[in-house]
Amino acid sequence: MTVQWDKTLLVGDVGGTNARFAIAHMVEGRPVLEHHESFPAETYPTFLEGVKAFVDGCDVKPTSGVIAVAGPVTDGEIDLTNSPWRVSEAELQTLGLNPVRLINDFEALAWGAPVVPRDQLASLGGPEDGEEHTAIAVLGPGTGFGVSALARDIHGHEIAMPSEGGHACFAPGDPVEDEILRILRRRYDRVSIERLICGPGLLNMHRALAEIDGRETHIDDPAQITKEALEDPRSHCGATLARFCAILGAVAGDIALTTGARSGVYIAGGIAPRILPFLQASPFRERFERKGRFQDYMAAIPTNVILHKHAALLGAARVAFADAE
Repeated sequence: MTVQWDKTLLVGDVGGTNARFAIAHMVEGRPVLEHHESFPAETYPTFLEGVKAFVDGCDVKPTSGVIAVAGPVTDGEIDLTNSPWRVSEAELQTLGLNPVRLINDFEALAWGAPVVPRDQLASLGGPEDGEEHTAIAVLGPGTGFGVSALARDIHGHEIAMPSEGGHACFAPGDPVEDEILRILRRRYDRVSIERLICGPGLLNMHRALAEIDGRETHIDDPAQITKEALEDPRSHCGATLARFCAILGAVAGDIALTTGARSGVYIAGGIAPRILPFLQASPFRERFERKGRFQDYMAAIPTNVILHKHAALLGAARVAFADAE
């Protein structure tokens, strides 16, 4: 077993709600993580203070690293989409990290998905393996909705494609979803996927469905919708979560078509693992495959939920070691 102990690299995964950090080593060509630490983003007033607290707690200080963040990275800087934190690579260098890179969190997941152990994946339908040497897509709901892809060719070349696909327009798939779109347009001039398929989006959907049914709802916490749906799938909350899963499947299928992700589609984010049995029994896969003339094309694409809690850190580690070579 060969371990690159000469390189102690920092990897991070920072979302709108939580920040996760670890130290990465490379073992037999695969990233291995140790010294994990996770805390709510609100724990530290600034992102730099959070990173410093982690680095100060390390016995061996990392000298470089890669941090995945929830939002677009522009000229080495990030203003997190769903968080008050702001950070730049220049600020991180003041902690002795050089080189250090910021990358999009779903870009990191695109790099991480292929090295997630199979026992850390849960099938949502389709074959076990997709077509070799083709792209994979990674997407998923959490605080927001992230999208990325990993392009691959027959020569083994790979490149991750970060995107803000979660902010693409929501496309209704039936008359109920037409009404959901009409209702949300009163509040939002433009209704994106993220307005429906994320934690806050679940609440938007629940309220819209209540209006369509002509009933009142006093729920104001997405977690309550999920809790009641899992306890009673036949409840109004169960109907909301089923619609959420159906739209997630339709969106995943659209992204698979857009990216040519014939090797597989991976669902990441914090919500899918928590509702896994419900999601597996939902219309997710039916809506994923329901693409008209491309039904057979879609049926050949595997769909899986990533259960590994640190998949983005694995991806960040792959990028960090590539940079360190």
